Amino acid sequence: MLLQGARQVGKTYILLTFGKEHYKNVVYVSLEESAGIRAIFERDLNPERIIKELAAKTGQNILPADTLIIFDEIQACEQALTSLKYFAEKAPQYHVAAACSLLGVVVNREKYSFPVGKVDMLHLYPMDFEEFLWAIGQEMLYNLVRESYEGFTPLSLHDTAMDLYRIYLVVGGMPRAVKEYAEKRDFDFVLAAQQTLNDSFIADMAKYATPVETTRNKAVWESIPAQLAKENHKFQYKIIKTGARAKDYENAMDWLTTAGMINKCANITAGILPLKAYEQADIFKVYMVDTGLLCSKLNIAANIVLYTPHSFDGIKGAIAENYIMQALVVNGIKPYYWSSPGKAEVGFVFQDKQGNVIPLEAKSSDNVRSKSLRSFTDIYKPPYSIRVSSKNFGFENSIKSIPLYAIGCLEV
Repeated sequence: MLLQGARQVGKTYILLTFGKEHYKNVVYVSLEESAGIRAIFERDLNPERIIKELAAKTGQNILPADTLIIFDEIQACEQALTSLKYFAEKAPQYHVAAACSLLGVVVNREKYSFPVGKVDMLHLYPMDFEEFLWAIGQEMLYNLVRESYEGFTPLSLHDTAMDLYRIYLVVGGMPRAVKEYAEKRDFDFVLAAQQTLNDSFIADMAKYATPVETTRNKAVWESIPAQLAKENHKFQYKIIKTGARAKDYENAMDWLTTAGMINKCANITAGILPLKAYEQADIFKVYMVDTGLLCSKLNIAANIVLYTPHSFDGIKGAIAENYIMQALVVNGIKPYYWSSPGKAEVGFVFQDKQGNVIPLEAKSSDNVRSKSLRSFTDIYKPPYSIRVSSKNFGFENSIKSIPLYAIGCLEV
């Protein structure tokens, strides 16, 4: 199994915990930290020899089916990545799990041999709002949210859920930040954790990219808060720096996307199946992988997000959009956004499993009037629309009203 995801989302922790709960013992090795371990894979890729040398190096017995072998940061060793194919073909009795943060980046750069069809691949994302509630002892509340979603009946604890949603915007879902909040309830400690995470992302750029690439990767990453602070959230290269051109920063955009640090939402010219056929790949919005990281980079004090004045509605809307984009991606939904030749724009559009094209309008407040959503429905006649806002559950005029805290319930 290969577990992918951005840096510091908890891949190592979850594999170690799984191993200790379900196996007699765990053999954990970090291929990024140990040259000695990497050397084991350089001679050949014979699984039996590798197992014997790993056992000798770690001083642990490796038992078929009873030991979980964890190769952490496997992108740091080309041969270890390729060895997964031979473990699957020649030694399936050994259970191997690998974790990687930047596999796509390394594969693209070095043309590593990837064990296609030989590994089960999973992707780990930052904790979503439901998991955040588990972490702070509010699991029962989200059970009620799901009940309300299934019946589209108002949630009696709506205000409580909205308050916790706003806290989640500030804290986000990176495990280290969530842990600080869960234990201390102090946003200063949360911010310190987020700043450390941002530093680790930048350090990775320097480790796995050339100096020129690192400079451009960082420039794009640092520009995202300003991109979202604009009234029009469409990504503009000129925001990076005056005179910046797409051809100079396209690779940086791909690097950040592949590294799991950003989510891109491309524009479509029509709400017709298949949406991919109407995609304008060069027109898009960019969101951060985590709302907490976005808030920390915007340098917004927690109390401003928690107790927002109306003058702050613009950036609050951008943060809410970032949150919704995260939730859609985590739930396996591929979103686009639609804009007409005029000023109409619908924040998210996706295909459901029944083959319907569904518009989703994001509203950060309870002001839910939208000419853009009406324009889309008049033209393309979807079976229903979704409006995500601070209002409670409801369903009228073919519009499903979903509270912001419940977007994670949406599955298609």
